[in-house]
Amino acid sequence: MRALRKTCIWPPVLLGAAVFLAGCGGDDFENEKRPPVPIELTGVIQDRGVTVSPDSEGAGPFVITISNQTDDAHTVTLEGTSIEETVGPIQPQDTGTIQKTLPTGKYEVRAGSDVAVEKEIPPAELDIGPDRASSNDELLLP
Repeated sequence: MRALRKTCIWPPVLLGAAVFLAGCGGDDFENEKRPPVPIELTGVIQDRGVTVSPDSEGAGPFVITISNQTDDAHTVTLEGTSIEETVGPIQPQDTGTIQKTLPTGKYEVRAGSDVAVEKEIPPAELDIGPDRASSNDELLLP
């Protein structure tokens, strides 16, 4: 008969548990506030002007999607309070997106063109107010 060898699994299990508990740490880590949920703004470029809606929100991250409803390609510029972001050129019947975190201030969304135009397209104005609340209490966020 073969002698049965007794093996004990407790030492590796206890070692693993000790390593796990040591990694749980103390109270040195403070929960930091998460940024606000990004707000999606929509805009349109038309011959009579650029429109962005809504045109006033609190400061924080934004995703601005702009549709070009003119016959010419346009470069879109978001400018104000030490920020300048450009996208494009956006072709006719196409869209462009600007993702930016905006601090409090006033901004313009302008459509420019390489083609000489009869009159300049009036810009949209954005009024960005005080910081929005943190998204700490929001569920189902990535």
